[in-house]
Amino acid sequence: MTQAMWRSSRRSRGAALLIAMSLLVLVSTLAAGMVWQQNRAIQVESAERARTQSAWILNGALDWARLILREDARSGGPTALSEPWATPLAEARLSTFLAADKDHNTEGGPDAFLSGVITDMQSRYNLRNLIDANKVIESEFLTLQKLCEAANAPSDTAPRIAEGLRAAWSVGEPQAGATPIAPRTVAQLAWFGIDSAVLDRLEAFVVLLPVRTPVNLNTADVEVIVAVNAGLDPGAAQAIVQARQRAAFKSLDAARKFVPSENMLNSKNVGVQSNYFEVRGKLRLDDRALEERSIVERRGLDVITILRERVASVLVDR
Repeated sequence: MTQAMWRSSRRSRGAALLIAMSLLVLVSTLAAGMVWQQNRAIQVESAERARTQSAWILNGALDWARLILREDARSGGPTALSEPWATPLAEARLSTFLAADKDHNTEGGPDAFLSGVITDMQSRYNLRNLIDANKVIESEFLTLQKLCEAANAPSDTAPRIAEGLRAAWSVGEPQAGATPIAPRTVAQLAWFGIDSAVLDRLEAFVVLLPVRTPVNLNTADVEVIVAVNAGLDPGAAQAIVQARQRAAFKSLDAARKFVPSENMLNSKNVGVQSNYFEVRGKLRLDDRALEERSIVERRGLDVITILRERVASVLVDR
């Protein structure tokens, strides 16, 4: 073989090797891409399955809460913190609820923990009471001012809320500007320019329900009882709270024994029964927690869900 032929053969082998290496890189890249897409599809499918399972579990928690409230309504008695609905469900492993069912084997699956709480919404002042016939009711505005002070809110908080709700709920009245969107929750009062941190504090005392409601003396805090009863001092309100711990008030007359004047407890402002409740359910699965909030209305023996929203879906610190 001449030197020229040897060089030509060497160049051919080098080119073939380069082509082979290029093909290998191309095949490896395509294979890696296919593996990544397959893994991604598996992750998406797993996340969707986990989301669906979580939603069904929280649906069951809400149904359980509605059942408790329905059974409580059968008694026909007052709504009080001594009743079963007021006992929170501490975080419990979901498998403990299924242990009695031999058809379901939970071993080997991820740990899921469920917790929940039912809160009487009529233990707080209802902002729906503020407005009547497109006007702010003065006595109700004073109640809101007291609660804003109790929440350590800025002095302009009560006027902002009152005027914002009046404008949002005005019927047949021309507006100077665009009509504000009517909020459905206390958190949405931020639309009126109120800081979210202020609303977080105020939410312990106020609520926003579809219709006017009285405050339940069997469940309300001292600050709320004082605010909705003109002339009532904190000492008398504390006496009401201590008395209901011994036995729930079955009527307003039973509570009037603990106030200086019977006129201080007006049936328009206070009562001893509730129809609106908040149900919070929290599911913790692996490193994520999903929480939902529902507002339910009790109509006789029927418990209707009027609002449902997802509060959070966050990573859990370990």
